[in-house]
Amino acid sequence: MPGSSAPAPGIVFDPVEIHPDLRILRAATTAGDWPMVTKFFARCGTADEASFGVSIVSETPEAERLLEEVVAREPLSSLPRVILAARYVHLAWDVRTAQRAKHVSKEQFAGMRAHLCRAEPLLVETTAREPANVLAWSQRLTTGMGLELGQSEARRRYDRLAAHNPRFLAAQRRMLQQVCPKWGGSWETAHAFAEECRRGHPAGGLVVADVHLEHWLDLGRAHGDAYLRRPDVHQDLVAAAQGSVLHPEFRSRYGWLDAHSTFALMFSLIGDWPRAAAHFRAMGGAAGESRWGYLGDAGTQFHHYRAIALARG
Repeated sequence: MPGSSAPAPGIVFDPVEIHPDLRILRAATTAGDWPMVTKFFARCGTADEASFGVSIVSETPEAERLLEEVVAREPLSSLPRVILAARYVHLAWDVRTAQRAKHVSKEQFAGMRAHLCRAEPLLVETTAREPANVLAWSQRLTTGMGLELGQSEARRRYDRLAAHNPRFLAAQRRMLQQVCPKWGGSWETAHAFAEECRRGHPAGGLVVADVHLEHWLDLGRAHGDAYLRRPDVHQDLVAAAQGSVLHPEFRSRYGWLDAHSTFALMFSLIGDWPRAAAHFRAMGGAAGESRWGYLGDAGTQFHHYRAIALARG
C-alpha cells in the first residue's frame, strides 16, 4: 500500500469517520466484543460489504487476540477463521511493506511468509468445508500471491470464487494484482482480465481504472503521465467511469468513495479537469486515501488537485 498521512484540513480519509456502522465495528473489535462484530456481518447484503468489514477488523491493532480466542472457542465457525486469516495477511504485508521485491530484505520475506503460513491453513480448511465461501477464496488470492504459488493456481482460486460470485469486485481487484507483471503476470493478461471484469457487471469498470493505474505506476511518473494521456487510454477511462461509478445501476455502500477518488486522480493526471471535478464534487469533503499516496503526501496531493479541478472544471 502507498504511504499515508494526515489529510489536509476539511478532508476525511478514514471510512470509519464516514460510516457510523464501521465506527461501531472498529470499536467492537477493539473492545473484544465478538457478538457486536457478528451483528455487522449479519447485516451485510453483498460480499463486497462483508469484505470491507473484514478489512476494517483485520486492520485493527491486536485484533488477532480476539479472533484467536473466538476460533479456539468456535472451531467450526467460518467467519472468525476468515477474519483471523485476513488479520495474518495484514500483518504479513506490514512486514513486507509495499516496496517492490528488489527492495524487500530476506528477513522481511521470511516474516511475511510466516504470517501467510498461519493464514493459509485456516482458509484451506474453510473452503474445503464451504466451497461457496467467497470471502475465504478472496483471501486465498492474496495468500497465494504472497506465497508465490503462481499464475495457474491464482486462476484456479479465482475461478472457484467466480463460479459462486462473478461480481465480487474486491476479489477481482485482488486478482488483478496477481496478473500484473510485478507478480509474474503480463500487461496483456492484466488488461484482458480487466476487460473480462468490465463485461461482467457495471462495477467492473473500476478494475479497468486499476489496471491503467498499475500501468502508470510501472512506467514511472514521466512516461506514465504520457501513457494516461494517450487518446485510447483516456477514452477507455471515460468509458470505465461511465460504466461503473457513474452508471445508474452502480451500487456500493462503502466502495463508492474509493471509486470516485480513483477516477478523480486519473483524470487529474490526464489534465481532464471537467471530469476530475465531477468526481471531486461527488466526494464532497471526503476521499479514498490509498491512491493519492502514490503521488506523495496523500492529503496535500488531494487538496492540490481538487483545488485545480474545481477551479478549471
